[in-house]
Amino acid sequence: MDRAQERPSGQQAAAAAGPQDGRTGRLPAPEAELELLVHGVGGTTPEEMLGDPRTVRVTGDETAAVYRRAEDLATPESPREEPVREAYVWCNLTSGDSSRALWLVLLPFMVVNLAHWMRPAAAGRHRTVRLYGLLVRLAALTLTVLLVAAVCEVALDLVAWQCAGVQPCVRRHSWLSFLAPQASAAPGGQGGWWSLPGRRLALAALVPAALTGLLWYLSHRTWSAYESHRPMSHDPEPDPGGSALALPGFWYGRRLVARLRAAHTAAALLTVAAALATPAARFDHRAGGPGALDTVSRLLTAALLVWAAAVTGVVCRRGRSESRLDQRADRHLVRLLPMGALALLLLTAVYAGWARPGWRSSGRLPGDPAFATLMLAQGLLVVALAGVARYLYRRTPDPRDGMRGLGGPAVALLACALGGVMSGGLAQRVADWLDGTRALLPGPPLLLTWQASTIPPVLAVLLLLATWLATETARRSCAERHRVRHEHPGEPEDPSRTRAIAQVRALATLTDRAPLVVTVLTATTLLLGTVALAGALTTRTTPDGAARRTYDALQTVAETSQALGSWLVGLGFVLFVTWGRRAYKDASARRTIGILWDVGTFWPRAAHPFAPPCYAERAVPDLTWRMATWTHRTGGRLVLSGHSQGSVLAAAAAWQLPPSVRARIALLTYGSPLERLYGRWFPAHFGPPALAALHRDVACWGNLYRRSDPIGGPVRVPDDANPEVDHGPLQDPLAYGRTPEHPLPAPILGHSDYQADPAFARVRAHLLSRLRPELPGPRPGPRAPR
Repeated sequence: MDRAQERPSGQQAAAAAGPQDGRTGRLPAPEAELELLVHGVGGTTPEEMLGDPRTVRVTGDETAAVYRRAEDLATPESPREEPVREAYVWCNLTSGDSSRALWLVLLPFMVVNLAHWMRPAAAGRHRTVRLYGLLVRLAALTLTVLLVAAVCEVALDLVAWQCAGVQPCVRRHSWLSFLAPQASAAPGGQGGWWSLPGRRLALAALVPAALTGLLWYLSHRTWSAYESHRPMSHDPEPDPGGSALALPGFWYGRRLVARLRAAHTAAALLTVAAALATPAARFDHRAGGPGALDTVSRLLTAALLVWAAAVTGVVCRRGRSESRLDQRADRHLVRLLPMGALALLLLTAVYAGWARPGWRSSGRLPGDPAFATLMLAQGLLVVALAGVARYLYRRTPDPRDGMRGLGGPAVALLACALGGVMSGGLAQRVADWLDGTRALLPGPPLLLTWQASTIPPVLAVLLLLATWLATETARRSCAERHRVRHEHPGEPEDPSRTRAIAQVRALATLTDRAPLVVTVLTATTLLLGTVALAGALTTRTTPDGAARRTYDALQTVAETSQALGSWLVGLGFVLFVTWGRRAYKDASARRTIGILWDVGTFWPRAAHPFAPPCYAERAVPDLTWRMATWTHRTGGRLVLSGHSQGSVLAAAAAWQLPPSVRARIALLTYGSPLERLYGRWFPAHFGPPALAALHRDVACWGNLYRRSDPIGGPVRVPDDANPEVDHGPLQDPLAYGRTPEHPLPAPILGHSDYQADPAFARVRAHLLSRLRPELPGPRPGPRAPR
């Protein structure tokens, strides 16, 4: 049965932050030592975490909960030799029900949201930091417009404008016959009310409008389910050298997300309205066109521009308020902005559907200028963001920062590139489906063809880089073999065993090459993207057409790249849809995708409201409430134990505790990416000053890692006043050959199963003894053989 713990009132929370009776010298209560386990990426079960098939949920729900072993629910009469263990299971936050498969569509939004948090650390540069956030929010807005424009390209241009207006295409797709003009209607059909070009476009506009509604619904629903949990209230601690994660409003971005959701919804609806109004306005602006419709088109254009300026102004307003819980709600703004855009879309649909004698659909809709403008705007925003990031980095340079402070702009560029590839893949695949011969329809905009043609060169560069990394890894593996042999003197050498250990260690170092990979990929993407944009605008033809009168070798390269790029984009789109469908039906596939969300959705939605929800806005309050209430109730010793991504959650929860409670817990991390990944890529929040501040605030901290671990590593806290945090590197495997203690070959554990190492229990006991030195600590058990 469940034994739910009630959340305390505000007075109880304040009492939890106050001093306890733990220093009176009395012996602790029987349940006075607790180890709270937090798992890492990929998820697990409470049975695996606690090593017992009989577990009971203590508090929480089906989404995230705390579990104990069934035998630990009955409190023993005498003190225990080991602490009571609880497991916080949060994997269902990212890989629960089948709706998580829809999050694949939101991948570019998640990536650009990461760029917001990757800025360099710069104390006192508040205006520059706000400018950095503003540029990321504007880049995120262009991604929303790009996604909706791609759907408009498919629904309005390829289907309603091109295919429905051509008789052979209508014959191939009879379901479009009611849209075809009378002259091109399928046999047996005739042009009806919907056959006018403007009405066809207005009907097709329902598709991107419905997508916008779905994005709004998902964002609103996920916020209610994930991010509406209020953190524990406490006064902010003035620590200029610490991390913003300690501020009380960091994990509660309700107001900003609501404003951005309204702005992005309005921008998406305005994009649909612009795609719908542009072809009708071009027809009305011609010489001799209807004067009344021409006036209406100009008024509508002015209204759309005014509302677009209002949307941009809302996005440009100040971002998050982290120093306090901002519970205000801009209700009028949140309602007025999207509703006004929806009204303009309806008026535009009426205007476009008005009868216009002599209007026929031919060629493409004006998509090339729109996509070119978006691509140019994204490039300029990324360049400006790089300038701001470099300026911040020069104020407080740290050589361990990823890409010397340019990680955020690089990730923002990759998000834009990913959005472009997804948009081009969707358009190319639908165009192939409508017209496989490419003889009936003009096809998608030329810029999308140029973008697809850049994919083979990008893959070629990545192949060369992978070859170089493989060579370097093999060289490092050879060096590791000598080190492994010297680590086990006197034991018979096993060449295959030595080779396996050395190879695992060498592969683990590839994580540290991530900045090089991102740098090469970003530079290649920026260069080829510039070439694609310039080629599409200057030649106004496809790559093979532009190279037709040049050298034979260049023409061959252009033709091959265009054909291969179109095929790769279509294949990528098919694989993307297949993966999403599999994740919708298969729980194991959802868990695999959930690993991506475990890393990417740790951060709040500060740049893009349609990104997948931030699970930490639920998990961090859960952990802080559990720790504060337990220490208040028992006055006991608590070890917060986090593995991999769980160590990042543990650190974030420790920062959110009231100072007096934070100083009474021990932090145990293992396989932790706190410094190796988060400290390098998110230096403003996990850099050396932030980790040093966390080390000072908690009672004690121990960190375990292995050389064979590709994710975890030392935290390297620079603090001479306290003992070292890092305990390692641990031996892996525990035994080189067969021994009486290990008659079978010991496995190479790498990133997993840190608790199997005897050092884990020793470090945990050491932390417990340091928590309350005046009380007798647990007796150490017999040391396990190594």
